[in-house]
Amino acid sequence: MNNNKRIKILKIFQLNNKFPLTELYFNSNFQLLISVMLSAQATDKNVNKVTKKLYNYIKEPKDILLMGINTLRTYIKSVGLYNIKSSNIIKTCHILINKHHGKIPNSRKQLEMLPGVGRKTANVILNTIFKKKTIAVDTHVFRVCNRTKFVIGSNVKEIEYKLIKVVPDNFKLNFHNWFLLHGRYICQAKWPKCNICNINMYCEYHKKK
Repeated sequence: MNNNKRIKILKIFQLNNKFPLTELYFNSNFQLLISVMLSAQATDKNVNKVTKKLYNYIKEPKDILLMGINTLRTYIKSVGLYNIKSSNIIKTCHILINKHHGKIPNSRKQLEMLPGVGRKTANVILNTIFKKKTIAVDTHVFRVCNRTKFVIGSNVKEIEYKLIKVVPDNFKLNFHNWFLLHGRYICQAKWPKCNICNINMYCEYHKKK
C-alpha cells in the first residue's frame, strides 16, 4: 500500500473517532497496568468483569500486597492464566514500591523489567499514560495491517517497526486504538464486515478475494 492510501485511511479513522479510547476499565495509571497485564490471552469484556469488582479495593500497588496472592487469585480466576498472572502482579507491585516509589515507570526498559510486562503492554502504557508516540501491535492490529496491506509483516515486531516508519507522528498516538477497534468490530478474523467498512475503498484485501 502506498503512503497516499495510508493517509486517507488514517484521516477516515480520525474523522469518525477523533479520540479513541481503550475499552479496558480503569481509574488510575496503576489500574491500567493491571488491566493490560490481565488482558493477555483474554478478552477485554472478561477482564472488565473482573476489574470492576477488584478495583473497588485496589488503587495502588500496596493495596494488592495487602490483599495477598490468594485473595487476588479468587478475583481474577475467571481470566485465563490466572495463576501466573497473579504471581506476576504481586512481583510487579513489589518492584513498583521498592524501585519506583509506587509509580509507573515511563521508560520501555523499566516497564519491560516488570514481571508479566512485554513489549505490547509497555507500548500501551507508554502511549496511553505518557502520551508517547509508540504503537502497540496486538492480534487485531496485526491482522488489520496484513489484511488491508497497510503494512505487511510475519510477526508483531516487524509490523510495529514498519508502522513506526510509515505512520506520521500526528497519528501515532491514536493508531493502536483505531486499528484495534476496527479489527474487533469490523475487520474480524473469520467474517470481516467489508460491506460496512468505512475504509473499504482503500483496503487491498478485496484484490486477494
